[in-house]
Amino acid sequence: MKKKILIIDDEVNIGLLLSKFLGRNGFDVSTVITGGAALDILERESFDLVLCDYRLDDTDGREILIKIKDNYPLTGVIIITGYSDIKLAVELIKLGAYDYITKPLYPDEILNTINKALETQRALNADQAPSKKKNNADSGADYINYTEYIDGTSEASASLLKQIQLIAPTSYSIILTGKSGTGKECVAKTIHMNSLRRDKPFVAMDCGSLTKELAGSEFFGHEKGSFTGALYTKIGHFEQANGGTLFLDEIGNLSYEIQASLLRTVQERKLKRIGSTKEIDLDVRIIVATNENLVNNIGKGTFREDLYHRFNEFSIHIPSLKKRGNDILIFAKKFLAVANQELNKDIRGFSEGVQECLLNYSWPGNVRELKNVIRRISLLTDGREIQVDVLPLELSNGIKNYNHDYHIPLIKTRITDHPRNLKNASQEAEYDAILRVLKEVSFNKTKAAKILNIDRKTLYNKIKAIQADNE
Repeated sequence: MKKKILIIDDEVNIGLLLSKFLGRNGFDVSTVITGGAALDILERESFDLVLCDYRLDDTDGREILIKIKDNYPLTGVIIITGYSDIKLAVELIKLGAYDYITKPLYPDEILNTINKALETQRALNADQAPSKKKNNADSGADYINYTEYIDGTSEASASLLKQIQLIAPTSYSIILTGKSGTGKECVAKTIHMNSLRRDKPFVAMDCGSLTKELAGSEFFGHEKGSFTGALYTKIGHFEQANGGTLFLDEIGNLSYEIQASLLRTVQERKLKRIGSTKEIDLDVRIIVATNENLVNNIGKGTFREDLYHRFNEFSIHIPSLKKRGNDILIFAKKFLAVANQELNKDIRGFSEGVQECLLNYSWPGNVRELKNVIRRISLLTDGREIQVDVLPLELSNGIKNYNHDYHIPLIKTRITDHPRNLKNASQEAEYDAILRVLKEVSFNKTKAAKILNIDRKTLYNKIKAIQADNE
């Protein structure tokens, strides 16, 4: 379902350009030119996000922000203005605005800010939704089941949940470890939602995509004109998260120089924006995540030991999906419910064959891979139950003797088991070529057929023929 955005700007051309740009990027956009018109449409329709110009003919962005937050707290707000005033920016953020952007607007900047605002608002909305509570027998505290967190019944899941319940009420810094796709950000959000900071911002930052040049600005912010290209004052992620939680993903990718700056900020709980002499006090809980072994990185000289110990007040290892046993089916059912809502379908569950395939597959991409697979096979399913014939080839290979026109498992018996002759040698070469290409494209049959310079139907027939020769 498309996210709905309302643009409030009395400059018609800007509203039109923004509307067209955001529409091309998959959003459902409405535009108005006055604050009164905005409040009218908000009474009739719900929006995920509002982009509001600060100066309007009949009011200003501050008043609109206050009314939206009072009456529509589940709607995020970004203020846009042609004037850069850092005091006003801080005031607006304290009043509930996600961010404050100065004109001229740059497409990449505005799109990135919108996506981050929607993600943050989604986390806050989940916290305000009716929540299932579990009694923590160890502490007597109530545990809020954050809607994106999926609790399993396996020993690994029980251990993870117990650690979350233990650490969430504290202000300890935490290191989350685990393979890519295991759900480290989801665990971080769950900890935040069960902390005393739950009403404050949760800000996520991907350190893996940061360059050395941009890292300082992204962490600490900068003043307008502080360096070439600093066309506006920017509030960094630390300041955005003030009072709440800052989640730093892929922390091991930061350069040694940035680690030194980060250590100083974490130790002193103060920061200075680039180009400013004013110190800003910080009250931020820090949760970091990595799929690397930071202790090994310390030995290699690529990660600071003093910074590691600052972060490592508590550590949680998130198990891979394969180690959670039958919890795979619990995750799958949760993702199916989400897919049903997205696709407006009513798929009730999985056939026994599909369940067998889900449990037998190794899931190298972990929870992220499972979620993507469920979304894809839900889209391909027309009935009330997901069948094996819509599974990707790498999953349908997990069920014995399965045969279907569109999902045929590659044979395990090599053609070299038969007497060697030219026909068999040719078949073996063809088998090797098909298998090699399928592996290269992650069993995407359309891509494989294109690389092999044959159509999809011919590819299916060749796999069936090879299988038949080996039966």
